[in-house]
Amino acid sequence: MPIRWNVPEQSAALDRLSTALAGTQAGAVVLGPDGCGKSTLARLAAEHHVDRHPNTRLRWVIGTPAERTVPFGAFSHLVRVADVGKPAALLRAARDSLVDAAGELLLVVDDAHLLDALSATLVYQLALTGSARIIATGRADGSPAAPITALWGDALLTRIDIDAAEEAGEAGHDVDAFVAGLPADARAVLDYLAVFEPLALIDLTRLTSADAVRQAEELGVVETRTRGGREPDPVVYTAHPLFADRARDSMGEAGARARRTEAVGALAARPCAHVGEQLRLAALAADSDAPQPVADVVAAAQQALRLGDPHLGERLARHAVDRSGGLPALLALAHALGWQGRGRDADAVLAAVDPAGLSEPELMAWALPRAANQFFMLGEPERATAFLTTTRGRVSAPGSRITLDALAATFAMNAGNIGRAMQSATEVLADPAADDMAVAWAGSAAALCAARAGRFDDVGPLARRALDAEHPGVLRFTVGLAEITTLLMAQHLDEARELAGQFTDFAEVSQPGRAIGEVLVAQVLIAAEEFDAATELLTPAAATLERTGYSWGPLSLTLLATALARQSDIAGAAKTLSRAESRHGTKSALFAPELGVARAWQRAGMRDQHGAINAAREAARMAERTGQSAVALQAWDTAARLGDARAVDPLAKLCGEVDCAFGRAALQRARS
Repeated sequence: MPIRWNVPEQSAALDRLSTALAGTQAGAVVLGPDGCGKSTLARLAAEHHVDRHPNTRLRWVIGTPAERTVPFGAFSHLVRVADVGKPAALLRAARDSLVDAAGELLLVVDDAHLLDALSATLVYQLALTGSARIIATGRADGSPAAPITALWGDALLTRIDIDAAEEAGEAGHDVDAFVAGLPADARAVLDYLAVFEPLALIDLTRLTSADAVRQAEELGVVETRTRGGREPDPVVYTAHPLFADRARDSMGEAGARARRTEAVGALAARPCAHVGEQLRLAALAADSDAPQPVADVVAAAQQALRLGDPHLGERLARHAVDRSGGLPALLALAHALGWQGRGRDADAVLAAVDPAGLSEPELMAWALPRAANQFFMLGEPERATAFLTTTRGRVSAPGSRITLDALAATFAMNAGNIGRAMQSATEVLADPAADDMAVAWAGSAAALCAARAGRFDDVGPLARRALDAEHPGVLRFTVGLAEITTLLMAQHLDEARELAGQFTDFAEVSQPGRAIGEVLVAQVLIAAEEFDAATELLTPAAATLERTGYSWGPLSLTLLATALARQSDIAGAAKTLSRAESRHGTKSALFAPELGVARAWQRAGMRDQHGAINAAREAARMAERTGQSAVALQAWDTAARLGDARAVDPLAKLCGEVDCAFGRAALQRARS
C-alpha cells in the first residue's frame, strides 16, 4: 500500500504564502525539512492564485540530483538556448524565452536547493526583474546555489520557515521498509528514476512497461506530470526525493551503473533537441557502460564550457581523454582546468602534446592556451613570450600570426608596457585577417590601455570591438575595468556602480568569474569611499583569486589593502599588503601604481606621513613612466590628500594632458 505522509495542514503558512504572492515582492520561498508539506503548500497556493487570476500561466520546475549536474537542467523544457555564448547573454535569452508569452507567469520551483547554478540564477533574475511571481521550496540545510539563498538574503522573496510536526516525520522512518518492500516492477521504475530523474513517460515505459509505471503510481512511488513547454511530455518524477535517495543507497555502484547503461540505450534512441538534455545524457553515459563516441563527448565538454560550467566541462573532457587522449579532448580538459585557475594541472595536460606532428591549426589551438597559461597561471612571462616567438616562427598563415600578435599585446599590457601593447593591438585590429579571438584580445587590451592612459574617447569603440567578438573567458572583465575606469575619471559614480553590478548580478555563476566581478564593484566602492562595503566584497574575492594565476589576484589584494588602511585597520592592511607584494610580478606590473598607493595608505595608517607621501609619489612617477596618465592623476591625488604640497604642479601638468572631471577636482583640492 502507499506510504502515508502525515503532512500538517500549515494553514498559517498558506496564508503567509498567499499574502506574499499578492504583495509587492515577487513571491516567497518555503524552507523546511522533508515531510513537512512544502510541496503541498506550494501546490495549494499556486492553485488558489490561479483561481483568483485566471490569466496566469502556471509553470512548474522541480530540482533533481541528475539535472543539477547540467546547466539549465531543470528548465530544459521551458527555455530556448539557441546560440551558445557568454553566461550573461544565455541568461537573458533564457529569461526572454520564458516570459515572452502573454499573461502573468507564476513559476513554482520545487526542491530549489537541487537546481544547477544557471537555473538558480535564472530564478534569481526573474525575481529581481519582477518578470514572474515565484513560489520556491527547499530544504533549509540543502546547500542551495548562491542565487537561491540570495532570493531571501536580498529581500526579493519572503522567507517562510515551516517545521514538521512530530507525526509528520514518522513516515520518513518507514521509507527504507517501503522501498525494500516494493514489487519488482515498481522497484525497477524507481531505480531508473534514482539514477536519472525525471524520465519522459515514453522512455520509462520503454525501459520497464506501462503496467510497471502504472503500478508505481498507484503505490505512490512516482508521479506523472505534464510540465508544459517542450517535448518530451509528460514526464515522471519520484513522489518524494527520499525514495530516490534510498533506492540509490541500496542499489550500490554496480547496480546504479547497470541502470545508467540501460537508460542511455533507451534515451539514445530519441533525438535530444535541447542542450540541457544533450549534456545530461552525456554526463549519464560517462558513468555507464554505454559511452558515447569520443567526438560527441568532447563536443559536450566544449558546450558545457561555453555555458559557463567548467566543472562539468572537466568531467566530460577527462572522460574523453581517458578513452582517447586525442588533441581535442586534451584541449577541452586544459581549458576547463585553466578556467578554474588550476594552471599547474592545465600545463601538465598541454605538456603531454607533441607539437611536431601537429598541423598549423592544431598547433595554434595548442600553443595559444599553453602560452597564456605560462604567462598568467604559472607566472613565467619570459618563458611564455619566448614560446610565442618560437611558435610564430613555425606558422605561415597571416591569421595565425595576427592571433599570436594579439596575445603578445595582452602580455605587454599586463607587463605594464602599454605603449607596445597599444601599437600591437592597433595593428591587429586594423588587419582584416584577425579572427574573433584576435579581436577580443587586442580590443580588450587596447581599451584598458586607453583608459589608463587617459584616452577616454577611444575606450568605447575599442570596448565594442572586443565585446562584439563574443570570445568567452575573462576578457570581458578587462573591458569592464576599462569602461569603469573611464566612468570613475568622469566622476560618474552611479553609472560606474551600475555597470560594475552587471558583473555580479549572478550572471557570473562560477568562479573565478564572480570574484573578478566583485573586484570591479569594489573599485567603485573605494572611489565612493565606501570602504566597509569594499572590504566585505574583497575579502572572499581575494581569497578566491590569489589561488589562481590571474593578474586579478594581486589587484584584489592591493585594493583590499587600500580599503583596510582607509578603515584604519593597521594590522590587516599590513598583512594584506605583504600578500599583495609577494604575489605581484611581471604579469601584474600594469597595476604596480595601485600597489604603491596601497602602500601609501598603509603607511599613513601607521602615522608615517613622510613614508606615505614618498610611496604615493613613487606610485605616481611609476604611472607616468609607463604612460598611465589617468592612473598618475589618481596617485598624485593620493599624495595631495596625504599632505604633499608639491603634488600641485604634477597635477596641473597632467590636467593639461588628460581632460577629466576627476583631474579637475583633484587639482582644486590640492590648491585649496
